[in-house]
Amino acid sequence: MYFLNDELIFPPVDSANTEGLLAVGGDLSPERLLLAYQSGIFPWFDNDSIILWWSPDPRMILYPHQIKISKSMRKVIRSNQFRLTKNTCFKEVLEYCSSVPREGQDGTWITTDMKNAYLKLHEKGIAKSYEVWEGNKLVGGLYGVDLGDIFCGESMFSLTSNASKFAFIKLAEELQSKNYKLIDCQLHTDHLESMGAQEIPRKEFIKYLN
Repeated sequence: MYFLNDELIFPPVDSANTEGLLAVGGDLSPERLLLAYQSGIFPWFDNDSIILWWSPDPRMILYPHQIKISKSMRKVIRSNQFRLTKNTCFKEVLEYCSSVPREGQDGTWITTDMKNAYLKLHEKGIAKSYEVWEGNKLVGGLYGVDLGDIFCGESMFSLTSNASKFAFIKLAEELQSKNYKLIDCQLHTDHLESMGAQEIPRKEFIKYLN
């Protein structure tokens, strides 16, 4: 197991164990976080744990043009039930993502230190949020790290049915129009697969990053 220190460096991703755990320790500085995402690595741990850094193989990704929109979701989109904004309430999206389980998963752990770290990335224009509104109420959204041609999704939440799906679809459509290579979804879930995401070898994912 690789233990990080103050030096801004990560070990090669192919040295991760079978579960994808690559390194422990270090910090959550904007510089280290950005280097991690650029290297195919992300932090994932809970309040009782030291910082854990992951690079799973295979990697769950979505090619934006392959987003699957069900008939029921097309009806929701046409109904104008929701409206989308970007980067208007990043902190609120973080708070909801830390307390509301993501669809298709048991839950999400976003510590106070992680919130502060992503807020700093947001202030630098690197971490971005997509917010879904029903009337004047925030009912869903997602946030992630924007690398310029790859969007690394971190978490999403939904307070009402289909709100997070709406955010994800709108994200994919926008990234497709901007010729982004892919959305990094990190780990497999049935929910993501149903929307068109797929697993690819880590080696292939790293090629996209490079």
